[in-house]
Amino acid sequence: MKKKHFLKLALLFTFVGGMCVAQTPPSKVIEDFKPSELNQPGKEYPQVNSQGYARFRVDVPEAGSVRVSLGLGGRGGTKLEKMEDGSWMGTTEGPMDEGFHYYHLTIDGGIFNDPGAMNYFGSLRWESGIEILAHDRDFFALKDVPHGNVQQILFSSKSTNTVRRAFVYTPPGYGKNLTEKYPVLYLQHGWGEDETAWSNQGRVNLIMDNLIAEGKSKPFIIVMTYGMTNETKIGGLKSFDIAPFQTVLVDELIPYIDVNFRTLNGADNRAMAGLSMGGFETKLITLNKPAVFSYYALLSGGVYAPEDIKDKSTVKLIFESCGSRENPERVNSSVKSLKEADFNAVSYVSENTGHEFLTWRRSLKELAPKLFK
Repeated sequence: MKKKHFLKLALLFTFVGGMCVAQTPPSKVIEDFKPSELNQPGKEYPQVNSQGYARFRVDVPEAGSVRVSLGLGGRGGTKLEKMEDGSWMGTTEGPMDEGFHYYHLTIDGGIFNDPGAMNYFGSLRWESGIEILAHDRDFFALKDVPHGNVQQILFSSKSTNTVRRAFVYTPPGYGKNLTEKYPVLYLQHGWGEDETAWSNQGRVNLIMDNLIAEGKSKPFIIVMTYGMTNETKIGGLKSFDIAPFQTVLVDELIPYIDVNFRTLNGADNRAMAGLSMGGFETKLITLNKPAVFSYYALLSGGVYAPEDIKDKSTVKLIFESCGSRENPERVNSSVKSLKEADFNAVSYVSENTGHEFLTWRRSLKELAPKLFK
């Protein structure tokens, strides 16, 4: 794939998941609204109903106008109306896509977070979050199963002259059997996000806990670190250079993980995956460093062509995915070409989703059981 195609892919910023594709509204809104599961403790709003509508209430009696950025695509979000008690309320014009969405309030021209909702780092800032209940949410639900651990680590980066942060998921049982070693997945966030995204928005730990409990996935370690992407502003991607992050990941973070965690070394025991911009990074690094990883996964983050890979014997798996509202034809065509060239390649298309976290949660669910076979 030529460089210009990489840059086009990088323009698919993660935060566009908050802009949902318009659906045909039901003839009547069902009044079974309940507080969003991502609300601040004790907060009644925002709320969602069984059809996927979202309803908001904000107490700003002195405001002249209030709008919620969350809304149907291209219609400017949801305009709230002032109530007799001074609060502002409103309901989305139609049902939203299932899954997680970022949003914020615009009050008299200023941008603010919703005090009723918890915050998540995306769009280069901490944004409010809301969850529209997905029909298949069971795979990322909190269940009564053995749970792994997500811990923050700090590691020294001489190349950037900084101490950097990563989050590490260790599977259930890691702390009990002190002789067992594990393979490692290095998992990257999207543009505008940071190393908190996969565990907060993506629920990676719950997905893995459930898969392991069901015997569908081998236990493995997952490492999530900041991808050094946010320094590149919109419109400046032509100047993007993978080298600084590649050095941090390959020469500094991986050695730290191998020393401080019980890992199985070697490319056969390492995978790299990323969503959106993280997929862009994954492709560049896996092609630049074929001796480091043997499992590659691009989640709404582009595709490989057979001619991209110089030595197919080093590649155990290529996984490519996207939402059905993105470019599934391109993903399926790429995997067809890879299979014809004798690669172990798998495609996955998430139904009725776009460039959003439900696509990537589902993609991880499909990817994990295929790793480290």
